[in-house]
Amino acid sequence: MFLDFTIKNDYFESKIVKWLNGMKFVDEAKITVSAGGGGNGCLSFRREKYIPFGGPDGGDGGDGGDLYLEADEQVNTLIDFRYKRHFKAERGEHGRGKLCSGAAGEDLVVKVPIGTEAWDDDTDELIGDLTKTGDRLLVAKGGWHGLGNARYKSSTNRAPRQTSEGTPGEERRLRLEMKLLADVGLLGLPNAGKSTFIRQVSAAQPKVADYPFTTMYPNLGVVTMKDVRNFVIADVPGLVEGAADGAGLGIQFLRHLTRTRLLLHMVDMAPVDAKQDPVESVEIINRELQNYSEALGKQDQWLVLNKMDLIPEDIREEFCQEVLARLDWQGRVYRVSGHSGEGCDGLCEDMMDYLDERKEAEKIENQKQVSESSAVNKEE
Repeated sequence: MFLDFTIKNDYFESKIVKWLNGMKFVDEAKITVSAGGGGNGCLSFRREKYIPFGGPDGGDGGDGGDLYLEADEQVNTLIDFRYKRHFKAERGEHGRGKLCSGAAGEDLVVKVPIGTEAWDDDTDELIGDLTKTGDRLLVAKGGWHGLGNARYKSSTNRAPRQTSEGTPGEERRLRLEMKLLADVGLLGLPNAGKSTFIRQVSAAQPKVADYPFTTMYPNLGVVTMKDVRNFVIADVPGLVEGAADGAGLGIQFLRHLTRTRLLLHMVDMAPVDAKQDPVESVEIINRELQNYSEALGKQDQWLVLNKMDLIPEDIREEFCQEVLARLDWQGRVYRVSGHSGEGCDGLCEDMMDYLDERKEAEKIENQKQVSESSAVNKEE
């Protein structure tokens, strides 16, 4: 039985279509992984004509296969794990007579998107983070092989009937969390103009419309400068007051901003609803950030006053100064229009320079840590 209905309202029709498209983007999944068990040892004696006391010749079993997660750039989301949740590596073969050992089980490699974190769902322990193509993480160790009776032969026990069984493979319940790898993250209330901005500065084409929550899942855009330098910018669905408690789309996508080096806080300076105050909009977002993660709330953040083309020029500067004074904003401030492109080039240039400086500082810090670690190892 099925329902046949017609949607006459374009708004609700577009929302449903967007929701269906968004189902393709899955950034969290729970799976069960099982490594292969080890093969059992064999109980066997040599039986040949004219050799009445051939002795034990039972071979060992094979080791069980390990189970790995591997980052693959061809995999974009965790959607596949919605349909298949159990993965098991091959078991090792049992030993055989004539001192034949069983074959080891084949390892199983499960492909995941770049930027996936693997957590033990029972202990909430972070097992590993896959940030580059080809990164491989062992999540379940295969069992050890059992011993055949030939292993127990001795001068006092020439016909042993003792063998051992292979040990079972490790089994775990995992929680996979995918975090997009981006340099810059966009923050703001719904309809703040984030999607319009990312369309203006990159080749990304997220949906833009005159109603809230047109962005239902994160979008990435690559911003390329004239000197061929580039960086990645992430647009996540807009937050609303109470998002930390599940309002709107909640804060489920904020994890994608935890890897960024810079947050752009975009504010609608000409909201359709005259009651919406730009100052209150900024405070709402920052409260939700603090509720989600104190570290994310302290991350470097630039304020971007958007839709400046909709404000009359004669009151534009006064209006902006009033907003900044009420916020007591101490960080960087930019005035842009995502629609016309006004101020976008200068903002992108400054972001590129800032990111280059951050990367260089991180490189120097990493080299310093490696040098200190080497010095400590030499002393030991």
